[in-house]
Amino acid sequence: MSLPSISIVVPVYNEQENIAPLFEAISESMANYDGDWDVVIVNDGSRDQTAAELNRCVKQYGDKFLHVELQRNFGQTAAMQAGIDEASGDLIATMDGDLQNDPADIPRIVKELIERDLDLLQGWRKNRQDHMVSRKLPSRLANKLIQRVSGVMLDDYGCSLKVYRADVLKQIRLYGEMHRFIPVWMATVCPPHRIGQTVVNHRARMAGESKYGISRTFRVIIDLVSVFFFLKFRARPGHFFGSIGLWVGGIGGLMLTYLGLLKFVFGQDIGNRPMLLIASLLIIASLQFLTTGVLSEILSRIFFQTTNVKSYTVRKPLTCEYSAQIQEQKAAEKIAKQEDATKQENV
Repeated sequence: MSLPSISIVVPVYNEQENIAPLFEAISESMANYDGDWDVVIVNDGSRDQTAAELNRCVKQYGDKFLHVELQRNFGQTAAMQAGIDEASGDLIATMDGDLQNDPADIPRIVKELIERDLDLLQGWRKNRQDHMVSRKLPSRLANKLIQRVSGVMLDDYGCSLKVYRADVLKQIRLYGEMHRFIPVWMATVCPPHRIGQTVVNHRARMAGESKYGISRTFRVIIDLVSVFFFLKFRARPGHFFGSIGLWVGGIGGLMLTYLGLLKFVFGQDIGNRPMLLIASLLIIASLQFLTTGVLSEILSRIFFQTTNVKSYTVRKPLTCEYSAQIQEQKAAEKIAKQEDATKQENV
């Protein structure tokens, strides 16, 4: 049974020693893939001989490989977005160019994504071959933080080996360092139950240097604030600022009420009390938050009206022989279960 067409996106930066083995590994892994496939390798402004190696390998391996070269080093997120923009397959797979991800996992992940009817199947490096302090520990801390804030329960957000439905992935745009939170951003355009994970092979880096370290954990904390805001309040920012304003105003109001009782009921002097100044500042801050909420709602509506962005998206079926076969099997199993239930009721 034929499988959907797939584009494999690989951002690389200063990986000259890994380019030739990467081409060979992908070619061998996808040789028996029962469907159209291509590879988009994005050179993110490498300073070594990565570009020359890419050009040489593209000539050697043929037109299934596309070399996209960025003008300078824009970062992994921008490189990944550039590859996604060039991708033409029904599915999009992403992986790192350091050969720690195994491209041999991709055909299996594609079949599993179809069988489980998912929009994103995230790789899980259960047996991760990295240094504990510099790589594993920061990753575990980051994963726990992202789980708690986003509610998307995955064990390994940092694994670059993922397979997406292209029409769903292309509904989001990646900026800054959003590549760390792609499953969370996907949850803004599809329900979390359509995001899954599967165990994948992971290998130790054989050449080149890692681009990550323990400092990444601190950047994750900062980025999580933006992720939380857009995940919960993307279309209703006024609720975010308004809620803060009401809480702050409520506390300030209670303070002023208490001071008012002291002044007008018990006749005490409140002019020199620090609480009076604090309560006044809280009331002013509350008004500022509420005003910001109103302005953000106006800006949000201007954005949706001027960009013609719809408040809904119609789901398109994934058409291929393998998908049709899986759907027929599920329909047959459902009918069989209903018939068994009917027989048991009659008995």
